[in-house]
Amino acid sequence: MTFEDRNLIHEIAERADQVGLISRRAYSMLTCIMDLTAVHEKQPLRLADLLAADQFNFVHDVAGIARHLNRNTGKLESFSPRFTARRAA
Repeated sequence: MTFEDRNLIHEIAERADQVGLISRRAYSMLTCIMDLTAVHEKQPLRLADLLAADQFNFVHDVAGIARHLNRNTGKLESFSPRFTARRAA
């Protein structure tokens, strides 16, 4: 993971806080950062596009990752983020 990726993940977590996804008790900023990092390492995300997304799609991906990430395996279960990186053919 690049330095730029880390910065984008932190910015995404800050935006998640601004839109009310971070509650400090149920879902902390640190948990959000760790979740996004875990997903990005296994299934790369288009982080810049996610950060720039409209609120509906942004919340869909961040909340979906929070809800569907298996924190034991680091894999998403029954969820596919809209901002997953496209694989080369």
